[in-house]
Amino acid sequence: MKRYPVITKNASETQALGAQLAKFLKPGNVIGFEGPLGAGKTTFIQGLCAALGVEEKVVSPTFVLMHVYDGKLPIYHFDLYRLEPKDFQDLGWDDYLGGRGISLVEWVDRSGRNFPYPHLLITLEYGETPDTRKIEFKPQKIEYPWLAEFLNHWDKKK
Repeated sequence: MKRYPVITKNASETQALGAQLAKFLKPGNVIGFEGPLGAGKTTFIQGLCAALGVEEKVVSPTFVLMHVYDGKLPIYHFDLYRLEPKDFQDLGWDDYLGGRGISLVEWVDRSGRNFPYPHLLITLEYGETPDTRKIEFKPQKIEYPWLAEFLNHWDKKK
């Protein structure tokens, strides 16, 4: 499995990376996020959603499990933090994942060992300083031919 690492220097840069990724996404794309509390999953998603035209405040749906945002495409924002793997099947995923919108799944690792949908896994971890983040992009069960171009454009932008 190919991995694509990136370092961001602060929350603004993490949001900007999310915004840059949004330019490459298409209906049906599924993005899974994992990493410790406070590592920047929602921060990344805020940048992505803003770039897709979401005007409302983007917050993690920890207690409601899912938010739907209207932007250039429908955005389905899931949070699995409070769920056990056995609860995963009862969410009605098939109505959203791989459909006409973009699905963003925080804490995708909580779904069990094998998240059954092809997706781009984004792992966020704390970096060497309090503000830096190590972010890794790993395609899962699908290829993203544009991923190298996206990261190359990001490197040139910095």
